[in-house]
Amino acid sequence: MGWTDGYIAVDWGTTNRRAYLIDGAGHCIDEFEDGMGILSVPDGGFPNAVSEIRQRLGDRPLLLAGMIGSNRGWHEAPYVPCPADIDDLVKGLVRAGDHEAIVPGVSFIGDGRADVMRGEEVQLLGAAAAGLLEPEALVCHPGTHNKWALLRQGRIHDFRTVMTGELFSLLKGHSILADLLQGEVEPNDTFKEAVRHSIAQQALPADLFAVRARVLLGQARKEDAASWTSGLLIGCDVHIGLARSSDPQVHVMGRPELTRLYATAIKEAGREAIELDGEQCFLAGIHEIARRIDG
Repeated sequence: MGWTDGYIAVDWGTTNRRAYLIDGAGHCIDEFEDGMGILSVPDGGFPNAVSEIRQRLGDRPLLLAGMIGSNRGWHEAPYVPCPADIDDLVKGLVRAGDHEAIVPGVSFIGDGRADVMRGEEVQLLGAAAAGLLEPEALVCHPGTHNKWALLRQGRIHDFRTVMTGELFSLLKGHSILADLLQGEVEPNDTFKEAVRHSIAQQALPADLFAVRARVLLGQARKEDAASWTSGLLIGCDVHIGLARSSDPQVHVMGRPELTRLYATAIKEAGREAIELDGEQCFLAGIHEIARRIDG
């Protein structure tokens, strides 16, 4: 079986997985998504979890990316250091069997800090390969752990992770604000005001406590608390990310429900935001990797 004759691409994360059946021309002809993230796979259960994918999509080679290659996944695929491009990912592939390959993540060490990503690198470099990004670009990749990446000469030059999504989830599930954060988050006027406030004040820990006080003292509506809190967090996130580059345009890549929030916040900060569909970028990147395996 050759990769360019057709294969299955899997974006396997911590809490979910998405699998795509790709034909020889690089077109997705079938797919599924479920909650079988790596944390849901029991010890020794990855061979069965992989077999289940083939049962659903067919007997094809598997090209797997994301947390499946972490030290908690199936087989660890060591990180490729920045700067990194598609060829570096191909060189770092780890074979999990005769017809299974795992894409490595990317790491950064420098400026007194260290950082890692798994999965986002396929989308970032896929977008560059497909011409959706310029070779020199600032990219925001929102998710549980948002990535701010700098592309230079079409390579991931460096990046920084901000735990905004996880912080919101923790506040929603386990904090004194939990009962206020069950509503929907919308990029409305409340959200925009919170973004501007957060960027200007840079006092996030104090502003988060004030979410509850504002409601208790009649200064804000309870139904606005989720959008306000999200705006505070994303405003802080955007302040961190935009400090990395003076690029007038920021490409925001990922799921539409997240990219629209970040795009709104970036515009409030005075930059232009261009939204890209993360799934389209992933498929572009994974097909470029598959093409180079056979090449």
